[in-house]
Amino acid sequence: MSWRSLIVLNFLSLLSSSIAITIDGQFNTGDFYLFLNKFGFIKTEKTSEQKASFGYIFGNITTEDHFPGTLTLAVLDRHHFLEFYGNRSVSNRNLACKKMFSRLNVTAFDAKCNREGKGDYLRRVPCRSELCPDEDTPSNVITQSQFTFVISNLNQPRFWYVSLVACYRNATTCDWEHYDGLPMKINYHMQLVNGNPLWGQSSYYSPFVYHFSYDQQNILEQCLIFFVIYIFLVPIQIHGSQKQSHPVTKLFTLSIILEFVSICFILIHLIRFASNGRGNEELKVTGEIFDILSRTSFMLILLLLAKGWAVTRLEISSISWLVLIVIWISYLSLNLVLYVWNMTEIDVISDIDEFQTWPGFLVLISRSCIMLWFLYELRTTMKYEHSSKKLDFLLHFGASSLVWFIYLPIIAVISMQVSVFWRYKLLLAVTNSVDCLAYCVMMGLLWPNRSGQYLLLAGPSTGADELDEFNEAPHNTREIYTDDIPNDHVNHEDLETLVNTDHLLTNNVHNNGGDNLLLIENTELTAVNDNKKSNIFT
Repeated sequence: MSWRSLIVLNFLSLLSSSIAITIDGQFNTGDFYLFLNKFGFIKTEKTSEQKASFGYIFGNITTEDHFPGTLTLAVLDRHHFLEFYGNRSVSNRNLACKKMFSRLNVTAFDAKCNREGKGDYLRRVPCRSELCPDEDTPSNVITQSQFTFVISNLNQPRFWYVSLVACYRNATTCDWEHYDGLPMKINYHMQLVNGNPLWGQSSYYSPFVYHFSYDQQNILEQCLIFFVIYIFLVPIQIHGSQKQSHPVTKLFTLSIILEFVSICFILIHLIRFASNGRGNEELKVTGEIFDILSRTSFMLILLLLAKGWAVTRLEISSISWLVLIVIWISYLSLNLVLYVWNMTEIDVISDIDEFQTWPGFLVLISRSCIMLWFLYELRTTMKYEHSSKKLDFLLHFGASSLVWFIYLPIIAVISMQVSVFWRYKLLLAVTNSVDCLAYCVMMGLLWPNRSGQYLLLAGPSTGADELDEFNEAPHNTREIYTDDIPNDHVNHEDLETLVNTDHLLTNNVHNNGGDNLLLIENTELTAVNDNKKSNIFT
């Protein structure tokens, strides 16, 4: 296996270990602390099926060798977790253990040290028998599991945080102490789910909810909807592109295919995730990278059309191409950096999203700058274009493209005011919807029956097309009224050379052999009258 393949596999495994809801792994006691996962549990329903709406965390924690000491598995809500997590970095480990559990000493139940505690937050691990020593009600433990936490959120959905820490409570003094024995490896396997695992046949149970954290729920349904949309759009676009050979059409077809492939990969991951809580992170990462490529290639199409490619010109200068490619590659690189940063550097404990980090700010700023450049290039193109049909196309194209450029900075700002439980779903729904709408609009603009009216995509032009362009050209003087011209300034001999091109288009145009001369049949020129108006073309 090549070194490049190893780098890619290591990167994918890093992402996979930070996301999966079915958690497997090993904890080295020498590391002192290990954060396992953050999971959003739904609000508990106050109905007859209340147990079906509880959240559950269950699994096994064992060791292959004899382990002389005790560690602690902590499942905490945000209120307890922030102080617990913040004190993990205290250099004196015994002091760190005391500070981490100072609040839990009051609220967490302990059979020997705090029977007044109401919270079920802690388990002593590893479990040396069929059940962990703190499981005093075996009927509450899920089958084939050594421990079970039941999560009840009566007021609202909440995040819960799962951690392993090399601290234990001294049974004699009830003080928290650091386990400083020989480093050993602890094996853990656990699942975090919304809904009772034993109530799979309940009317409350939903495969779209069970394995998903609350902030991730409904994205499978979203992905299914867009999959159905694109499964119709992609064949239609491929059919339309076969009638055109211009690179703009090919590039757009590639862009929409990339988006469709991206959705397929992500959908497969989500379906597998809904079934086993693991999914396929390699497919997910590949799909999200394809999504980035699709959106950035679509931006490249917009910039090319704004520069007049396929609208007013068939070629772009080498310098313009170089500038365009450099800007596009820079923007693509920024998006990839933001993606990697979001997956590896953002602390999962925090409630910020990707656009609240410095790579996210750079992406939004660069997108806004590219939008301004797009408007400048579009204005320049329109300034030197005099065909009414093409100007109308550029006007509508610019308005719709401006919406596509500006929506992301706007929704990023709005999402900062949205609850973290809905933020990701909002961003995903809006970006996918606007992108899909933009693809539909571009399909309509580049469709063969319409594009021939204003784009240079339909093959070689005819003589009538050239005359039509000539008729729209700025050097033509249209609708000149001879009433405004003094009679003594009109040279009636020159009138025989004045021909109305609108009249040319209504007559038969022939090619005279190899001389390529246009012969005009039945053309009659009338003399200019002092009281009569006529159209004069020079």
